[in-house]
Amino acid sequence: MLDWLGEAKAKQVYLVLRDRILSGAVAFGARLPNENELASNYGVSRVTVRRALGELARERLIERRRSVGTTVVYRPSPAPITADISDMLANLVEMGRRTGVKLLAYDFVPARGPIADALGVASDQLLQRAVRVRSVDGLPFSYLTTHVPEKLSVTFTRQELATRPLLDLLERAGVKVGHARQRISAVLATPEVARALNIRGGSPLIELTRVVYDQAGQGVEHLHALYRPDRYALEINLVRAGDDKTPSWAPVAKGSGKISAVTAATTGRIRGNRHRKRERPIANRHAIGEGD
Repeated sequence: MLDWLGEAKAKQVYLVLRDRILSGAVAFGARLPNENELASNYGVSRVTVRRALGELARERLIERRRSVGTTVVYRPSPAPITADISDMLANLVEMGRRTGVKLLAYDFVPARGPIADALGVASDQLLQRAVRVRSVDGLPFSYLTTHVPEKLSVTFTRQELATRPLLDLLERAGVKVGHARQRISAVLATPEVARALNIRGGSPLIELTRVVYDQAGQGVEHLHALYRPDRYALEINLVRAGDDKTPSWAPVAKGSGKISAVTAATTGRIRGNRHRKRERPIANRHAIGEGD
């Protein structure tokens, strides 16, 4: 294992090569340049390159053989999950069909800090916290942490949460979802998350934070999701909207040809008489996110 603090240059070479392999820029079966060529390309010593390649080999991304060279042996997932932001109801069905869930934690915690503020829950209440890992074809791709008010969590069991999407369980309890606020960013994997997703600590992850509200404006779910970018991607389909003076792009539900409800959160109101009849607030799961 690399001493990351003492071998900063080796880490940089490792991360660059790893990213190229995982992204498919260097495909399965391809041969990497030799140590001298890599050292020249990255302006480092052969020793530094050797340490970086040793780490890639340890992770079984490459294979090194004398007289043969260094070959990429990593095969990307044959069917990575792609989430269409503007058609999340279909996502929910697809997630349930293609993925498995492992429940890592299920407990109750005091309502504190930003999560309690986002949900609008008083400090004397409890939140039900669950940590789950989703996998596709046996390969982990997401690390999900959810918080819901205690009064809602009593309507489902630990076993149900380990087998069914949380939004389904909330709707079964009578929750009428009104809207959601969602933020997408990027973070580095902590040791705990790295172990769960079978990646190196410090690896980049897609970060999604979502707060779901009912029709009365009360917070019903806080989701913090971390995704492996080599096994999960977010996409959105867009259509030209507006008039010549105020052109804009609006999300479209995949395959529907219709502007989705998420439009209200991303572009405000769609200008132009041709599209005005489709204006409406976010009012269903199409605009919410992964069926967690």
